[in-house]
Amino acid sequence: MSNVFPYPPRKVQDYPTFLPEQPQPIGSLLDDNEYKQNKNPPKLFHPITIRGVTFHNRAFVAPMCMYSSDQGRATDHHFVHLGSMALRGWGSIMVEATAVVPEGRISPEDMGLWDDSQITELQRIVKYIHANKGVIGIQIAHAGRKASTPAPWNERLANERGHSQGSVVPEENGGWPSNVVAPSEISFKAGDYPDPIEASIEYLESLKKAYADAVERCSKIGFDFIEIHGAHGYFLHEFIDPISNKRTDKYGGSLENRLRLPLEIAQVVREKWDKPLFYRLSATDWLEESLGKEKNANGEWAWWGIEQTTIFVGKLAELGVDLVDVSSGGNDLRQKIAPGPSYQLPFAEHLKKIYPKLLIGSVGIITDAKQANDILEQGKADVILIGRQLLRNLDWPLDAAVDLGVAVAPAVQYERAWTRMLVKREAHDRTSKEHGITELQGQEAQESKTPPGEHHSIP
Repeated sequence: MSNVFPYPPRKVQDYPTFLPEQPQPIGSLLDDNEYKQNKNPPKLFHPITIRGVTFHNRAFVAPMCMYSSDQGRATDHHFVHLGSMALRGWGSIMVEATAVVPEGRISPEDMGLWDDSQITELQRIVKYIHANKGVIGIQIAHAGRKASTPAPWNERLANERGHSQGSVVPEENGGWPSNVVAPSEISFKAGDYPDPIEASIEYLESLKKAYADAVERCSKIGFDFIEIHGAHGYFLHEFIDPISNKRTDKYGGSLENRLRLPLEIAQVVREKWDKPLFYRLSATDWLEESLGKEKNANGEWAWWGIEQTTIFVGKLAELGVDLVDVSSGGNDLRQKIAPGPSYQLPFAEHLKKIYPKLLIGSVGIITDAKQANDILEQGKADVILIGRQLLRNLDWPLDAAVDLGVAVAPAVQYERAWTRMLVKREAHDRTSKEHGITELQGQEAQESKTPPGEHHSIP
């Protein structure tokens, strides 16, 4: 038998450049026959399968706008930003809020999917992530009355230089302040944000078609799932909220009417899309301190809160939405939020109790492994979506595996950095503390067995 190492190494087939093949999905548990510490693993590393798509752990990337697109098209920034996540063990990657119509962007630099010319760059990203055995979806959106506003750093720089025009991007800078569309002619902040025009019935019909067309483009691109953005004071949130929806037609007034458009759009997407479908919503406006109870003394809904959310989520489930991504706030400047660890979790937990068969995602200052895993183990949510903590620590899932004492697959290119995690232990030996050694000592002991530059392999 030859003892010559096989060369060239296995590569991903049908990829335009050389790319080493990952032995298994990055961030997935290694064989518990080899790594006995993986028997009875923490819930954070349990895979979950939805409509035939397997997410190999439950640490999901939350959608985050990058304000780095060119005419709605993804750029090299997105390829690097999203592609790097594919090598760091995330159970799911999600492309930022992507507008289905040009006027549905938050800023001129936002992502779009209203035209076939926007497909190619996203296909490149999806192909790379799939080549690394990752899962990727996209959030489709309309910004409503918060459209034609600047990227956060552009507004900050303008203020610092003393020539801010408020939270409005004028036409000469690529904005569309005269074509900002909302349920009603109510600005998010009068005198600072755009003054919106009320969406006509004809506009709403064309918008439903725009969502359907965007879904078809998602199919061509190859996304694994879609999330509808219905949170944070954007178009669909504005429709369900009595604060921002003062219409007198079939899309305004009663709760049934206010829910109509988001449910129609969810139905359109569900009919066009047979893969996993998520819906992100704001569970509350956080206005009790400012305006009193969600339902006033006259029995009328005063603002959007958890009671209406509970009804809405039941209807989304009936339409076939697979997972509800539970966030909060963003539609009224009078909101009183006290952010802290897991501050939005009570809303997710409430909905999970009411709808135990519906998948629920929790988000909001979930920063460490034990915190995330406890949420899942206690049945308060099914997946964790992580945003800003990812920006601070791209390796969060792999660090979480170390913290929770299990061994998961790192990218083959980076496995030399995870040798302590790859030590084989008995089932009860979950942490280096049980071995009486520090993390650094454990890593150094393992690395000392392999001289620099030599191959580190996963058995």
